[in-house]
Amino acid sequence: MEHPVRKSLLMWLCLSPLMLVILFPFAVMVSTAVKPRLEVLSYPPHWLPSEIRLQNFADMWEATRLGPAVLNSVLVSIAATILCLLVAIPAAYASARMEFTGKRLFRQFLLVTQMLSPIVLVLGIFRLMARMGLVDQLPALVLAYVAFNLAFSVWMLQAYFQTIPKELEEAAKLDGASALQRLQRIFLPLALPAIGITAVFVFIYCWNEFVLAMTLLRSPENNTLTFQTFSLVGGRYQVEWDHVMAATLVASGPVAVIFALLQRSLVSGLTVGAVK
Repeated sequence: MEHPVRKSLLMWLCLSPLMLVILFPFAVMVSTAVKPRLEVLSYPPHWLPSEIRLQNFADMWEATRLGPAVLNSVLVSIAATILCLLVAIPAAYASARMEFTGKRLFRQFLLVTQMLSPIVLVLGIFRLMARMGLVDQLPALVLAYVAFNLAFSVWMLQAYFQTIPKELEEAAKLDGASALQRLQRIFLPLALPAIGITAVFVFIYCWNEFVLAMTLLRSPENNTLTFQTFSLVGGRYQVEWDHVMAATLVASGPVAVIFALLQRSLVSGLTVGAVK
């Protein structure tokens, strides 16, 4: 039997080129965010900063108006996540528990919508929001995010709902529980893990989304975090890269922490119901 330590070293040796390629941009981002400004574009390049300058974050926060953008991203992401779940949970329950004409077609439709690239729908969404008078308003972004995440949420939830034994609800029904009581006391508590994981996926999508924000928003005070970070680079004659990388690090941090804490749950959430 092969020695486990030797096997691990061999595996890490094989993975090291891939790890280097993946981690290199993040290493440059962190290094640039804490460098003194004179070292950012110096030649030959200083890969490691001569000092850790955390003042860059305070300077960036004051110079780039990142605070309102963070607040906008938080509000939009939370509102879109809640609204998406409110619509997706009943639809997923109906798809998992009830029989109706066209049920199979409905499920196939959910999958087909995931194959469409959001970029091909941007123009139509912009014209729709303009007709509704919602351009340059955060509710327009919330509605667009809900539309893009609804099919994915329904698909994930209905796959998990099918794993919850129907006999539990039938037993509660025999005991005299109403439909609402069965839903509140039996079904939803058992479905909370899937609802939580779906909420995390939707929140991460809304937090990272850029194209729709750039299309629908106009005023700087309505910018979301990704759009505000892009504005530090786009259309400028002089780019302050230490501010850009510090802002990028702030934008990436919450998502990285959430994914690190819930990695196992997120992976299992994607595969739940796959072998049913």
